[in-house]
Amino acid sequence: MSRIPADVAGRPLVVTATVDADTQEYWDWLRRTWFPPDRLQVGAHITLFHALPGEHLDSVGADCAVLAGETSRFTLAVTGVRSLGRGVALALDSPELVSVHSVLRSRWLRWLTPQDRQPLKPHVTVQNKVGAATAAATLATLRQEITPSTARVTGLAVWRYLGGPWEPISRHEFSGTVPV
Repeated sequence: MSRIPADVAGRPLVVTATVDADTQEYWDWLRRTWFPPDRLQVGAHITLFHALPGEHLDSVGADCAVLAGETSRFTLAVTGVRSLGRGVALALDSPELVSVHSVLRSRWLRWLTPQDRQPLKPHVTVQNKVGAATAAATLATLRQEITPSTARVTGLAVWRYLGGPWEPISRHEFSGTVPV
């Protein structure tokens, strides 16, 4: 096994929920369409945790694997579009996703950042870091184009934040028979 350099091993970890391939493709297209190209570092994603300490990689991976093995895939609702001030996001609703987040949050609470301690407000950012007028125009357009729909949540992914881009670390597919 290769050793991870110390300057990389200490970088924060990000945990996201994964979705079915068709949904991921569509959300990536939305993000490529509306996100400023010079700031586009990663694909569309549902962030569950933004900055977990890199030194806890083994615990994060193990906990995600256990939870994924106990959890069955589930559906979430895309309920509309919401403003982020300087961007726009798809608004999501899923009691199951909130439950998955809550289980992991309780396991990692002692080393979570204040942002990651907050209750989950699921969304997918399709535009960010633009001027207020651009964000307002995008919001108006997408409110006309985006209709309520559903997506299938398929698992969890662990990433290492590299100051912009993310390095994929592991994926954990939901394979359990028990809904969360």
